[in-house]
Amino acid sequence: MEMNAHYTSFVAVGDSFTEGMSDGLPDGSYRGWADLLAARLAARSPGFRYANLAVRGKLIGQIVDEQCGPAAAMGADLVTLVGGLNDVLRPSCEVDRVCALLDRAAARLADGGGQLVLMRSPGRRGPVLERFRPRMEQLFTRIDEAAERHGAVVVDLYGSRTLGDPRLWADDRLHLNAEGHRRVAEAVWQALGLDAESDWDAPLPAAAPPGWGTRRAADLRFAREHLVPWVGRRLTGRSSGDGRPAKRPELLPYEG
Repeated sequence: MEMNAHYTSFVAVGDSFTEGMSDGLPDGSYRGWADLLAARLAARSPGFRYANLAVRGKLIGQIVDEQCGPAAAMGADLVTLVGGLNDVLRPSCEVDRVCALLDRAAARLADGGGQLVLMRSPGRRGPVLERFRPRMEQLFTRIDEAAERHGAVVVDLYGSRTLGDPRLWADDRLHLNAEGHRRVAEAVWQALGLDAESDWDAPLPAAAPPGWGTRRAADLRFAREHLVPWVGRRLTGRSSGDGRPAKRPELLPYEG
């Protein structure tokens, strides 16, 4: 595919992955790969505009209903869509329905006329990935098919040698840390046909595995701080994104 290496506007659509959790900033907000990508694109294009409509916890149906219409109407020349993983990680999930909704989202965004980018999301190595791998791979197959229909670029983070490394994930084991987000930004940058700054999939240096005590302490901290609240939200039908607005709801000039 011949890529246009000059973009003047960018809108990001999705959930917590695109919002930027858990690439935390000193003021308590999140940065993330989309903000990093916008900063690099803005450095190449004076007057560059950026919107990020992603909100943590959103399911693909909510992304379709709440984000895709406004994003398509913005007419940006670059649009990214990442969604569906919150759906397939739930105990009960109609994967075919999720796939159909994602294709609807891709079609709506492609109608906006910009270059559409889809992703095969990364997975942290461990039992959660193995449990949900068949659902994820079914979703990713449909993403590839949607990309072919709509002329989208697919960034294959799931196939990465390195992004499964637990050292690139935050303590909640659901979101990438700052270095993980930096690598995703570089992967998207290169997928757009832009000159590589680094090898985003380079393995991390070898390190001795943590001892039993360190692992058990981390497991207890994870359960107390992340797993129990997550289960509580599932049992009560709440979401971490309930009532939360998008962090950049309008397509405005980017200011880092």
